[in-house]
Amino acid sequence: MGVCLGSEEFGSDSNIARSINVPDQGLLGDLLWADPDKDVKGWGENDRGVSYTLGPDKVAVFLSKHDLDLICRSHQVVEDGYEFFANRQLVTIFSAPNYCGEFDNADAMMSVDDSLICSFRILKLSDKKGKIGFSNISKPRMPRHKGGKG
Repeated sequence: MGVCLGSEEFGSDSNIARSINVPDQGLLGDLLWADPDKDVKGWGENDRGVSYTLGPDKVAVFLSKHDLDLICRSHQVVEDGYEFFANRQLVTIFSAPNYCGEFDNADAMMSVDDSLICSFRILKLSDKKGKIGFSNISKPRMPRHKGGKG
């Protein structure tokens, strides 16, 4: 679930038909293409030419409104495989290393344990003979959800 301009209710994406073409405007397009931007307050123009950018303030409002601690998103290249935004209230996870042969990016996988602690596993393609290297990152650890058990 992402943050989007047209979304009124959390979970409103559950009625979206699957295997459809993504329109340039509207809820589905915003869920896919909206990008965080630290230099924006509220909503801003997106360089992609579709959807919007959102500032840290929109992340905080969304999380507060829905009693959540973290937004996980993708569909944007980040150098180290994952990248936090808005005081670790949003994380972008990207899982295509050396994207399109044009970026020297790692990929990441995020795991969430039973205590709602997040950890990351990084995959970095090596320049030497196409070797792949893994590294486990146990930080940053995210706190248990405010409304969670225990």
